[in-house]
Amino acid sequence: MAELLLEIFSEEIPARMQARAADDLKRLVTEAMTAAGLTFDSAAAYATPRRLALTVDGLPLTQPDVTEERRGPRVGSPAQALAGFMKANNLTSIEACEQRDTGKGVFYFLTVEKPGAETRDVLPGLLIEAIHKLPWPKSMVWGEGSFRWVRPIHSILCLFSGQELPGRLDLGGGREIMFADRTRGHRFLAPAELAIHNFEDYQAKLKAAKVILDPSERRAAILSQAEALAAKAGLALKRDDGLLDEVTGLVEWPVALMGRIDDAFMDVPPEVLTTSMRAHQKYFALETADGALAPHFIVVSNMQPADGGVAIVAGNERVLRARLSDAKFFWDQDRRQRLDSRLPALANITFHAKLGTLADKVARVRALAGHLATLIPGAEPATADRAAQLAKADLVTGMVGEFPELQGIMGRYYARQDGEGEAVAQAIADHYSPLGPSDRCPTAPNSVAVALADKLDTLVGFFAIDEKPTGSKDPYALRRAALGIIRLIVENGLRLPLSAIFAQAGAKPETVGDLMAFFADRLKVAMREQGVRHDLVSAVFALGNEDDLVRLLKRVEALAAFLASEDGANLLTAYRRAANIVAIEEKKDGRVYVGPASAGSEPAEAELHRVLGVTEERISQTLQAEDFAAAMGALAALRGPVDRFFETVTVNAEDAALRENRLKLLATIRDTMNRIADFSKVEG
Repeated sequence: MAELLLEIFSEEIPARMQARAADDLKRLVTEAMTAAGLTFDSAAAYATPRRLALTVDGLPLTQPDVTEERRGPRVGSPAQALAGFMKANNLTSIEACEQRDTGKGVFYFLTVEKPGAETRDVLPGLLIEAIHKLPWPKSMVWGEGSFRWVRPIHSILCLFSGQELPGRLDLGGGREIMFADRTRGHRFLAPAELAIHNFEDYQAKLKAAKVILDPSERRAAILSQAEALAAKAGLALKRDDGLLDEVTGLVEWPVALMGRIDDAFMDVPPEVLTTSMRAHQKYFALETADGALAPHFIVVSNMQPADGGVAIVAGNERVLRARLSDAKFFWDQDRRQRLDSRLPALANITFHAKLGTLADKVARVRALAGHLATLIPGAEPATADRAAQLAKADLVTGMVGEFPELQGIMGRYYARQDGEGEAVAQAIADHYSPLGPSDRCPTAPNSVAVALADKLDTLVGFFAIDEKPTGSKDPYALRRAALGIIRLIVENGLRLPLSAIFAQAGAKPETVGDLMAFFADRLKVAMREQGVRHDLVSAVFALGNEDDLVRLLKRVEALAAFLASEDGANLLTAYRRAANIVAIEEKKDGRVYVGPASAGSEPAEAELHRVLGVTEERISQTLQAEDFAAAMGALAALRGPVDRFFETVTVNAEDAALRENRLKLLATIRDTMNRIADFSKVEG
């Protein structure tokens, strides 16, 4: 067994593209190997700013031999057909073939043994094809060539079983890159060529040349160094996994250093400081013991400074000073104008060509927020209305123009300064939330009202103009808006009739139906992440009259518990049997079997009739009380009578009246169970 090592050495690959590229390289190469009949024990891909690397271990030295069977003409076919088959397969005599009866006649069959090729002869073409197929969000050509890649490639290291593979990448324009056994270390700290023998040698020599190949190792080193610097200063690192991942893709030899923020900027909101440091400079923020922003930052250098980092820190402090001077300017300028004085400017910003301006959206959200506030315990219509009126005003401030990610947050600061109530200020900050599954979900009643109104208006508006998500395309983030609405309702335990609220938001009846179907799909996604079966959500949504998400999920929870029991599993089987029999007979008879049934003539028939009557009454009571566990318990009482009915009663009796009565009984079983959920939607 042998090892393959591939490295594509290039100019700096954007940090956000590295992990996906490494995964794609591994996938493309291993899939091609599998298609070529090459097995392997393990494969691993790595990325640094200047290289993609792949190692595959446990490869055979040759492809396996392949036996191929080819069917020829029918025995007794014309000589011309036989001659054509013999020529195509380099045969001198048809006697080299076996005659075999296929059941449709006797045919000639030829068995061809194809010896496997040397693996080292197969790999170069396979690897070149993978390099060509590697998908990039953006790519470029360079020099006189025509080959496209994310950044100019300098060299390709390729070893198999410790030996350099013969191969070349054609760049076009008469330029090419030959496979070699060489790479280079850190651009500045160790730029000399390195001769490589295998992956272990490769990884060790890179580390000696100031390159940590494994992104997870670089990430851990950055985190460890940053936390150690923070602890030494009596501070704590403000954890930012997204920034940590990005910085990991910017350096090959991370060295964390601590700098200071000038005191003159510390009266600027901490969100502004951290956003400026993160977005522009990729600095990590630090916090004091009480969670306040500390006047320090961590910068991760890609150099090993001889002076301990004094010059690097000084340079970064100087750049940060300029950045924060701009932020402080916006902060000071914005506060000279009241938030509500900016409202007229929203009329000059188009929200969507078919949905009007931001001022139009604000008017719609105000009306809806005021209505929702009457349905949400603790919310105040006047407060929700004022917050909705001001929620978008910070979009025309200098600070949000510079840092769009601070929308809402800056509105809160400006509203507080203007003397607005804290509930208004907080609702302004919260109304975009939650932005994703890990984002905090608002709980303050007025914040929930405004956040719901904003998302509902967006959904209803875009559905009304037929701009619905299709496939993987969702340009207006409507799926995210729907998941946000679900979280706001479910996590706050709100009893809201969604259909009526969609109508209140301006949705037409046909649009309400589309929106409910869309929400059913989104709820399945949200619940699947919590381990809830999607088919159970479908079974409850299929009732068509359940648009209270809190009540719906209570039904789903009770249904899941019921089906997990022995009674529930057996009754589901009986339901399907009953529903199938009724469906078959209705189709055959051209009629439906509905209406009350009688006790019939058999003891089991009479028992089922009696228990169904009791169960229906019990289910009506428990559904009214929203005691869905008790409703499922009532269904469980059907199991025994249903089992005995199927064991002793012939449904399709010769007597037409008996047959009709028994089919009505089976239809009653189906319809009784369907009052709780549509059991036909339950899988398994």
